[in-house]
Formats: sequence, structure tokens, C-alpha cells
Amino acid sequence: MVKLLWLIITRDVRLSVRHGSATTMVMGFFVIVVTLFPFAIGPEQNILERISVGVIWVAALLSCLLSLDRMFQTDYEDGSLDQFLLSPVPLEAVVVAKCIAHWLSTAVPLILLTPVLGVMMNLPEEGFLPLLGVMLLGTPALSFIGGIGAALTVTLRRGGVLLSLLILPLYIPVLIFGVLAVKASIDGYPAMGHVMLLGGFTLFSAAIAPWAAAAAIRSGLE
Repeated sequence: MVKLLWLIITRDVRLSVRHGSATTMVMGFFVIVVTLFPFAIGPEQNILERISVGVIWVAALLSCLLSLDRMFQTDYEDGSLDQFLLSPVPLEAVVVAKCIAHWLSTAVPLILLTPVLGVMMNLPEEGFLPLLGVMLLGTPALSFIGGIGAALTVTLRRGGVLLSLLILPLYIPVLIFGVLAVKASIDGYPAMGHVMLLGGFTLFSAAIAPWAAAAAIRSGLE
């Protein structure tokens, strides 16, 4: 079973890299959204410094959302999803593999771009490492929670808007704790409480998402 799950992860990541369109679109959207803020509010360094963490987190949330509708859609269209249902491997494990592949192909490139955008947004030096750390900790939750929405809308035409409406409210805890942890580090306050809450939410999402998404897929394919 582990070998099959590894094959699913590597296949999805390889397809994302080979085609490039989804990952490139997500990275381009991330850069454009963050870049628009200095043009909109002006070059005042103190304002950019104050909003930099929130802007980068919001842009990352919206960027991850762009690629969620393709998490199960291609497998649904080519019949692979039906084969997963018939295989001896639990569908919940397949969902975990798909979410990990989505995180590797979507969130990791965004994290790699974050230092460059942090410089553009005048992020204080004390905030770079905390921001990268909480993004590594919090972005897996975006893929796991997003997997539930992708599973609920996999059989619907033009389900992208519905997917956004379903998932964005569930992303709020990641946004709140992610921003507060970095702000506390920059201001010299203890950030461990926010980091632990963010880590707890990520573990919670990883625990419930496979079961919820698998149930949604089974219901949709019936």
C-alpha cells in the first residue's frame, strides 16, 4: 500500500512539474497579488512593514485555492477515481496521498518565493524565519481542508466558485494563528502559543480530511 501511495504522490508531482501550468499559474498569482499592494497603498515603508505578513498569508491562501479544483478532477475524468474505489487500498489513504502531492506542488513553491516577496513588502528581518516556519507548519492544513472541498465538488460542473465559498471560511484559523505567530516574533513576544494552535489545527485537518473527503467522493460517484 505504501508503494502505491508513493506512486500517486510522485505521479501527481511529476505531472504538475511536467505540465507546469497549474504550478506556474499559482506562483504567478501569488506574486501578482502581493505586488499589487505596494502599487495600491503607495511606497510608505512603515505601512508595508505593518501589513506585510497578512498580505503574504492572504495571497498564499488564495493561490492555494486556485489549484484545488484539479486535485481529483483529472482522476474523475479519466476514470482513475473509480479504479481507486475498486482497489484494495483505502480511499482515505489515496486522499492523503493526493493532499500531500498538492502541498508539494503548490505550497512548497509559494514558500520558496516568500523571502523575495518579504523583501518587496519590507518585512522586518526578525520575521523572515518565523514566517517561513509557520508557513511550513500551516500550509499542509490548506491542502487537507481544501481536499474536502475538492471532493465535494468533483462531480459538479463549474464547482470552483462553490469550492471557494465552502473552503475559505475554514482557512480563517490558519490565517489568524499564522499571522499572530509572526507578529509576536517580530514584536519580541512569545509566539509558541500561536504556533501550537496552528500545529494543532494542521493535525486536526490531517485527521478529519481523509475521512470527510473519501465519504464525499463515494457519495458523488454513487
